[in-house]
Parts: sequence; structure tokens; C-alpha cells
Amino acid sequence: MNIHEYQAKEILKKYNVAVPEGTAAFSVEEAVEAAEKLKEKGSSLFVLKAQIHAGGRGKGRTKKSGAKGVMLCKTVDEVRKGAEDLLGDTLVTIQTGEEGKQVQRLYVTDGVDIEKEFYVGVTLDRAKGMNVIMVSTEGGVEIEKVAEETPEKIVKEWVIPGHGLYPSQARRLAFALGLTGKAFKQGVAFIQTLYKAYDATDATIFEINPLVLTPNEEIIALDAKINFDDNALYRHPDIQELRDLSEENPFEVEAGKYNLNYIKLDGNVGCMVNGAGLAMATMDIIKLAGGDPANFLDVGGTANVETVKNGFRIILGDPNVTAILINIFGGIVRCDRVAGGVIEAVKDPEIADKVKNIPIIVRLQGTNAEEAKILIDKSGLNVTSAVLLKEAAEEVTKALAS
Repeated sequence: MNIHEYQAKEILKKYNVAVPEGTAAFSVEEAVEAAEKLKEKGSSLFVLKAQIHAGGRGKGRTKKSGAKGVMLCKTVDEVRKGAEDLLGDTLVTIQTGEEGKQVQRLYVTDGVDIEKEFYVGVTLDRAKGMNVIMVSTEGGVEIEKVAEETPEKIVKEWVIPGHGLYPSQARRLAFALGLTGKAFKQGVAFIQTLYKAYDATDATIFEINPLVLTPNEEIIALDAKINFDDNALYRHPDIQELRDLSEENPFEVEAGKYNLNYIKLDGNVGCMVNGAGLAMATMDIIKLAGGDPANFLDVGGTANVETVKNGFRIILGDPNVTAILINIFGGIVRCDRVAGGVIEAVKDPEIADKVKNIPIIVRLQGTNAEEAKILIDKSGLNVTSAVLLKEAAEEVTKALAS
């Protein structure tokens, strides 16, 4: 689960991680009020940030006003003008694609004097099976670019499971950033506290870019990106409440209501599969057949009538779908029952009208696969059965060519 920057900083503050003063705003008036409060506290420079679930906001531009996603404002009036330009407009960044994302929230923060910029990130290294903390002196730029062009500028420390982060590791990381004196001590404390916050919240990534050193030798998280493990959210109801459904794909939100694992893609072949591994293999088959998968959809081990119907509703909500491939392995569930579910689902009035011009290829393998093929072949519906993956791929090719 992703959250906004202002939400991430509220979490960081709870763990005593240093962040600038700031307030979220959902209207122009709230943005102005936030800036006025900062001014009362002595602020003379404000930063206005669009809040969307995408990076590259500083370089992004809105479609209508052409405003930047991150603005430096010297006066409250400039904050007002910036808020008017951003709210309701669509911000396009390198991560959103051309469609962009609508700006519905803003974040007004205190301007910070910057001496140097760094990068600090915490995530899971799946290859090693350990959490890893990464730092770099190349802050304020895309870390992926640094990793590709100058990987030696990224220093890593791995945390042994069950041991926590050793103070010596935090010191090595702070030393790698070139920190000295007061800044070194603050850097060590920052890294230790950041890791504790990451571990305590069951996060999948904590990314501070940039982490800044001020002229007063203070270490502050100027920006923050946090993602959480969906499977652990039941332990953090307070974090779960931070979810912003308006930032998520509506198809994926709808699928979640039916406990379906769905990810929207850009292709033309809808796929419905039971099991994540088989779903990945099915997507490969679709590519080999000359098509592009329109989605990843894992219906789980019990592909019953309701599951299949809901799967169809989600897939057919995508106007790009020109063919559907259903690939089910009958282990827990019998293939003939799945076939019956497919037939009943396709006959459903809500679905029947939508699929009358969309060919459906059904590949059922496992328990009672032969009986299932007979049911599909005799159904009289626009559904083609297949036994082997090769056959399914060939049918997809025919469907796309017709």
C-alpha cells in the first residue's frame, strides 16, 4: 500500500525522525491558512507540493496551467496562486505516463536551507533474504540512474534477521556520506531511528530523497516515500486508514472487494487464472502468441461461479480487451465445476451482452479435465476449449487475427 508524502512524514515524526514543519491542504483556503501559520512561526519561504502517488513531481507539469508539481513560494500570495493552479488539475510526471494524475491534495511545508543533499533508503533484499539500508551522496536525483551509471556511489549495509541494525553499521553509513562532527552524530541517530520505524511498521520501502544537511549541521528528511506490506496491514489499522482509493486503479480496487488479485496492464488479452505462478506463465503464453496481456488476475484456489462472474466483470471493464483466456488447473477445484461456472457466468445477462463479440478461450487441466472440455464444447456459447497451453496460445492467435 502506498501513502502520500505528508502521511509518510507524520509517521516519521512519531518515531522522532526529523522532518520539516508542514500541513496537508485539500483546498486553496487550507493551503493559505497553512502558509500563514508557518509565517507566524518565523518561516519566510514555503514549499508547495502536489500530493499524488508518483515520483518526479518536481519536474512534472500540470496539463492546464503548466504548473510544477513542487513550487518554492516566497509569499502567502504565491502559495495561494500555486494552490489555485495545482488543485483539480492533472499532473504529468515521468512515473504517471501521459495520462497523469489529478491533484486533490497539497502539502505546504517550511522552506529549508540546504548545504548538501543525500539519499537514504531501506528495503528488503530478496536475493539475500535480509533488509538492506542504502545511502548515497547523490541525493535529489533518481537513485535508479545513480545505480545504473555510478553504482559505486551507493553504499549498502545488510541487517541480519533478528539482530536489528548495529550501531557500527549506522556509523559506517554516516561516514560514507562524508558527515563529520555534529552532523555525523545526527546522521547516525537518523539512520538508526529510520530503520526502527521501517521495521516497526512492516514497510516494504522507506525512501528519503533528498535527505539534507543544513548550514546548522542538522539532518532532515526533506522528502519521504513509504510503501507497506499489504499482508501485514491487519496489524496496523491506523496505517490502513491512510489508504487513498482515489489514487489507485479503480479495477484493482473493485477486484479487492471480491478477494481477487488483479493488476491492470496495457494489453488486449484479458486473462483469468488460478495461482500466481500459472498466471505469470499464462501472460508469457499470451506474449508468445502475438498478443499483450491486459491484466494479471489470480482468482485463487476456488474458482466457483461467483468468482468467475466477478472475474469477468473486472476484465470486461477494460475497453482494450479483445479476447479472454481462462487458464485453470483443477487441483483443489474440479475442472467440470469450473467449466459449469464459466458457462453460467457467460450466460449471465450482464456479461452475455459484453462478451458476444469477444472470443473466450478456456484451458482446463487437472481433475475431470476431459468432462470439462465436453461441457464447454457442447455449451453452444462463443467459448473455445483447449487442453494444452500450446493449444490455448494458438486459439489466442486466431482470436486476435479474426
